[in-house]
Amino acid sequence: MINQEHSRRIEAYIRNVEYVLERLRSKYLSDSKIREIIEIVEAYLKDSKYYLSKGDYFTALATIAYAEGLLDALRLLGLVKFEWLRLSDLMKKAFTKVLTAGTFEILHPGHIMYLKEAWNLGRVITIVSRDETVKRIKGRDVIIPEDQRLEVIKHIYYVHKARLGYTDDMFRVIEEEQPDVIFLGPDQPIDENVIVREVERRGLKDITVVRMNKLINKELYSTSKIINKILERFGKLKL
Repeated sequence: MINQEHSRRIEAYIRNVEYVLERLRSKYLSDSKIREIIEIVEAYLKDSKYYLSKGDYFTALATIAYAEGLLDALRLLGLVKFEWLRLSDLMKKAFTKVLTAGTFEILHPGHIMYLKEAWNLGRVITIVSRDETVKRIKGRDVIIPEDQRLEVIKHIYYVHKARLGYTDDMFRVIEEEQPDVIFLGPDQPIDENVIVREVERRGLKDITVVRMNKLINKELYSTSKIINKILERFGKLKL
């Protein structure tokens, strides 16, 4: 019978394969034979993620084992070079709870990078801001309602759990979820020290607050920029 530890172990295997693939993709794209095998590995990896998300642990384990075997075969044949990460380190990540939060109104690559960075630290719990909270902070009505924003976030691979926040007290979620890490986006308007002080005041211990330091300065890596671009291009049209 599969228990939680077994599930985390499968997730650790998935993380290991993903780690190696990220390092192989850019190095061996010019070799058509190796690229073809890497594409098969990617397909098995995708299948394993899907089956794990559905609770089909046996199929998830089988497919990620195929992926590992193909990569090991490439290495043993001397066609690629890489080293696996230690399973103990990956298992530690699998048991580390990382809390993230945001509006996620119009999903864009900046959101994906933020959630992926959080996933690199552990299991991601994402809090989606309520419509009332967004209006209070941003000074405007939300475009995409909270239930739809939540549904989209639930289906992102890097997110293990998604839920709505509270309108009266943002720290209630932290009390309920008891994360190991609170991971902030690079431009989220809250001071890390404020969070640390409030967490300590509430008697919550061993919580680390980390801010993502990569601010992507690209044209449409911002919800506000996307909205402004739409208004600029279609504001005078009836869609």
